[in-house]
Amino acid sequence: MTARSSVNSGPHGGAAPTAARVKRCALLVLRDLAAFSRIAIGRPLRAYQMAPAQAIRDSVLHSRGRTFAVMMARQAGKNELSAQLEAFLLSLYRRMGGSLVKGSPTYKPQTVNSILRLCDRLGTPWTQPFHRRDGYIVELGAARAFFFSADPTANVVGATASLLLEGDEVQDIAQEKWDKDFTPMGASTNVTTVLYGTAWTSTTFLARTVAALREQEAADGVRRVFCADAEVVAAEVPAYGAYVAAQVARLGRQHPLIKTQYYLEPIDGTGGLFPPQRRALMHGSHPRCHAPEPGLPAGHRVALLVDVGGEDEEEGTAGDRLLLQNPRRDATAITVVDVGPATGPRGDPSGSCGASEILPATRQNSYRVVDRALFLGTPHAALYGRILALARHWHAAWIVVDATGVGAGLASFLAKALGEHVIPVAFSASVKSDLGWDFLGIVETGRFQDYADDGAPDTRQFWYEVEACTYEIAPGPGKRMGWGVFEPPAYDGLVARGHDDLLISAALCALLERRVVPGDAIGQVVATGDPLAEVDRASWD
Repeated sequence: MTARSSVNSGPHGGAAPTAARVKRCALLVLRDLAAFSRIAIGRPLRAYQMAPAQAIRDSVLHSRGRTFAVMMARQAGKNELSAQLEAFLLSLYRRMGGSLVKGSPTYKPQTVNSILRLCDRLGTPWTQPFHRRDGYIVELGAARAFFFSADPTANVVGATASLLLEGDEVQDIAQEKWDKDFTPMGASTNVTTVLYGTAWTSTTFLARTVAALREQEAADGVRRVFCADAEVVAAEVPAYGAYVAAQVARLGRQHPLIKTQYYLEPIDGTGGLFPPQRRALMHGSHPRCHAPEPGLPAGHRVALLVDVGGEDEEEGTAGDRLLLQNPRRDATAITVVDVGPATGPRGDPSGSCGASEILPATRQNSYRVVDRALFLGTPHAALYGRILALARHWHAAWIVVDATGVGAGLASFLAKALGEHVIPVAFSASVKSDLGWDFLGIVETGRFQDYADDGAPDTRQFWYEVEACTYEIAPGPGKRMGWGVFEPPAYDGLVARGHDDLLISAALCALLERRVVPGDAIGQVVATGDPLAEVDRASWD
């Protein structure tokens, strides 16, 4: 029985209820958040959503002015909670009047999405008529909701938050912006504040707020922090648990995006990208070889991964004195990998043989480094010939080549000679960030294996670069990571410091993800992008 039909008929289909009973029913729905969610909205909040919603409601109705932090796993329904809470407060205060304010990291799409979601939840017989005014205001009777961007460059128009002050995806909002433009909006009203988000680095505005609220909880026993990680959500939504399990299989449980977005575990904003645990996953036991093995296993192909360096009047290779005498010159690094279907015991990051199975429905690859080469200062005309010779020598199915700057011409000539076998990549800050996140997923799932240490100079150089690689995560919603070896160029008698050519070359294997390797087919180019885009397309709200 719908909410509308229940008003027009008795509980057993008899005469319509009296006006007094209708009024009591309406008052119940508009005063009880659980009833409002179930009857008026028609989308009952789950237990992990209702707990913070009731605490926030209590603070608003009794003017307690508390601050709350609500952290939920990605796509677990924090936006649904926020929209229903907004719709409830606007409905409850439609005659008395009041205002709520919400800030989001960006206007498009986050602020716009918040407005549209609220309008959708207000589109019921219980909450009509509402109006949208000036693009960023939603009105229901005398109550209003203001929506603003919290981008550092946004010009936030002054407003007063008398009912509620909300921050969305607060891990991506600068505390300076919030304190300057948003906190004053509720100063005169002792407004209740709620900050929504997921974990990110330990230095974000949200992380600092959670730490402060934990101290208040310990002092007075009042709960202010509400967390629902993937396990909590999966207990109520089994399909969500299956989805997260597939993401863990794809990226690994210790991947930063899995740790933060699903399990709400903050990470450091800077540090070494490949600590000992990750480096251990990258060490293989197979020997280095300089020629194709006689007959690759079914479904395996060889790829060349080329990071292009500059030219010089003289040239050298990894063992030559020239490399040591000119430590500032970037080298052209080539990594030769055997690409095959990802196999390994479920949950075993080593990818060791035994009772193995192909990872389910992921179409992921494994990457076994079999050889590598360094060319310093080699003229690109000569380098072009060497890469062609290597491609034919290894019967390479793909040549992934850096087409940035000086590499553009070389990549173009290779593409003309080898056609669809060549995959050019033009680096930008965004592309390199995506490459880093994707390569971490390959490493964390044990799908990148270097050959056993043979003591060669280029092998030693590669492992130096891996250990010396650091990262820094930029603030804001982009989840952009800068990574590489940033030491000053120098030669210490063993390695050329300040270089990451071999590491970047190896990471280019991430551009081969989800490519089909059986037979002679050449897979389609898969463009890199936000590793969380697939997650955002799913809706568990």
